[in-house]
Amino acid sequence: MGKYSRLGNDLYRGRRSIDFVHRRAIWYGVSLFLVGLAIVAIGVKGLNFGVEFTGGAQYRVSLPTTEVTQDNADELRAAVADTGIEAAAVPTVTTSGDNTILIQVESLTQDESTAVIATIMDTVPATADDVSPEEIGASWGREVGQRALIGVAVFLLLVVLFIWAYFREWKMSVAALVALLHDVLITIGVYALSGFPVTPSAVTGLLAILGFSMYDTVVVFDKVRENTHELRKSGQSYSQATNLAVNQTLVRSINTSIVALIPIGAILYVSAVQLGNSSLKDLALAQFVGMAAGVYSSVFIAPRVLVQLKSREKDVLQSERRAASRARHEADRYATVPSFRDDMPVREQDAEDGDALGPDGDSRPAPAPPRSAEALGKGRVVPQARGPVQPSGSSGRVQPTRQPRSKRGKG
Repeated sequence: MGKYSRLGNDLYRGRRSIDFVHRRAIWYGVSLFLVGLAIVAIGVKGLNFGVEFTGGAQYRVSLPTTEVTQDNADELRAAVADTGIEAAAVPTVTTSGDNTILIQVESLTQDESTAVIATIMDTVPATADDVSPEEIGASWGREVGQRALIGVAVFLLLVVLFIWAYFREWKMSVAALVALLHDVLITIGVYALSGFPVTPSAVTGLLAILGFSMYDTVVVFDKVRENTHELRKSGQSYSQATNLAVNQTLVRSINTSIVALIPIGAILYVSAVQLGNSSLKDLALAQFVGMAAGVYSSVFIAPRVLVQLKSREKDVLQSERRAASRARHEADRYATVPSFRDDMPVREQDAEDGDALGPDGDSRPAPAPPRSAEALGKGRVVPQARGPVQPSGSSGRVQPTRQPRSKRGKG
């Protein structure tokens, strides 16, 4: 068994434990820093909405199949960006089908559009008839945004109802929503910092990460419910049982996230480095950042918020007190055993009732009767004789003799 497997087994069995729940200041501080940085980025730098949301111009270039290549798309992107037109500084160039290249830029004037068309014809073998300019309205982008907001609202409502119905615990729903909000804010903040355009593909990726984050959180909460089903029998506090649940699902969360992030990271690299401004880049960035944030929130945020919300419940408080008492006892098992001291008070005997009196005259139970005399040199208590005894040289003392049943009680 490898070290990683042994570590996972030790975490599941409780032989090792990482404190995810009790170090509240550390995990809350990291989360607040990340969320605060995301909010500042959104407020200061803002989001770079694509032409689908803001409106713009699109040029459809019809070319032979042999000319519709990624190299020509990259050359067109660089040529249009080098025209010096501010609205065309960051063009989006993609291939469409086998004989078309699409170029999207912001809204242009007539003279600027003419300059862009001339640049296109100079870069690729296309004539004026092969270039079809089109206007992209912002109404479709606004409709996509509105439908996305409706989808998020419906999703969150279904999440609350599902968790409440499955776990019978509304506080788990609140903790899950906090984790989701944490993931969404960090993802949007990364978009603001990176300057990637917000396209319908990015919105689709943002909706997809909500499901992944919720799935991981539900798995952790299911283990929490299993561990906290009978706290009195387990001998743990609610926070200890929750922390054990996080440790038990940690290896599974890491494995799942690695398996999911590797292909998405590969798509992000190919679309951003090799394909340039591709719609796959927007989708992959949203999913990559959102899934990474979802793993973090399901381990560090959701369980911690759940423990915080349940910390005032009566059963939880009782389990905390029992666990604290047990911890003190385990730390020093002999702390409650009195030790002998030379200055300890001597108890006196009450002549009337035979009770032992302490130094303050308080009545205490009478002491046990004195033991019988011990045999010299043998360390044993002499048993009470049940019949006539005779001397015996083998044992060094008199021994009782056993009479036949017929002679017992006679003479």
